Amino acid sequence: MIDKTAIIHPTAKIADDAIIGPYVVIGENVTIGHRTRVISNAHIEFAEIGDDCTISPFATIGSEPQDLGYKGEETKVVIGDGTIIKENVTIHRAAACGDFTTRIGNKCLLMVGSHVAHNCVLADQVILANLVTLGGHVHVGFGAFVGGMSVFHQNIRIGDMAIISGFSASRQDILPYSKAEKIGIMMPVAELTSKYYKSAYYEDEITIITEVEKFSPVRIKFTYKLYNSSGDLINIGSTMHAWTDTNLKIINLKKLYPDIYDKLNQIKQ
Repeated sequence: MIDKTAIIHPTAKIADDAIIGPYVVIGENVTIGHRTRVISNAHIEFAEIGDDCTISPFATIGSEPQDLGYKGEETKVVIGDGTIIKENVTIHRAAACGDFTTRIGNKCLLMVGSHVAHNCVLADQVILANLVTLGGHVHVGFGAFVGGMSVFHQNIRIGDMAIISGFSASRQDILPYSKAEKIGIMMPVAELTSKYYKSAYYEDEITIITEVEKFSPVRIKFTYKLYNSSGDLINIGSTMHAWTDTNLKIINLKKLYPDIYDKLNQIKQ
C-alpha cells in the first residue's frame, strides 16, 4: 500500500506488500522488500532495504556522504531483513571507495537520532541506542550493543558482542567479547542483583540500557535498566564480574594486559 501523498521516483522498486506512509519521499535507485513499513515523512534514496523492516518518521537513508572527496559517484546503502530504523536516524550512502556501500545487517535496531556515516558496516543484530554517532568506515561486529550518546572516530572496529556504556567515546578499536576469553581473560559473575517494578509481557518491546558503574584492575560492574514499550521502568539490575585467568584465579588486568585495561578505562570515562 502506497499513500497518495508519497513521492516515489520512477526507478524505485517496491514490493507489493510493503507499506509506504504519508509524505514519504523515495528517490532514485531504491529497492524496498516484502512487508517493510516506511512510516510518514521518511526520506530514502540510493538504498536497498530488505524484508520486514520498519523505517520510522523523519529517518533519512541514502543521502550524500559528508566526505569532501565525494563527487556524485553512484554509491548506496544496503539494509538487511528485519531491521528497525527509529525516528531521525541518518544513514549516509558510501563515499567512492571500498565496495561503494554502507551496510546494515539483519535484525539491527538503530534507536532515535543515531547516525551511521559513509562506508560503515554493521553486522547482524547490532543495537545503537539513542544519538550514537559512528564516523566513516566504522565496523561494528555481530550483536554489539552501543549505549546512548556515544561517539566513535572513523575507521575503528567494534568487536562481536561488545557492550559499550552510554556517553562513551573511542578513537581505538573495541575488543570482541569473545576475544578476551581467547587470550585467557575470563569474567565470571561474582555478584548479581535484580529488582522488579513491573511485569514484562511477550508482546513487549524491551529496551535495555547498560552502563559500566565501576571499573578497576580486578573487577567490573555493569548496571542494567529495562523499559517496556510504554517507557515504564520495569527492572533495575547489576552484575559484578571479576577478572580471572582460565583457571578462575583473580588477575590484575592493568598489570597483565595494560592495552586492554586502557581501552576499557577509556570507555568507562
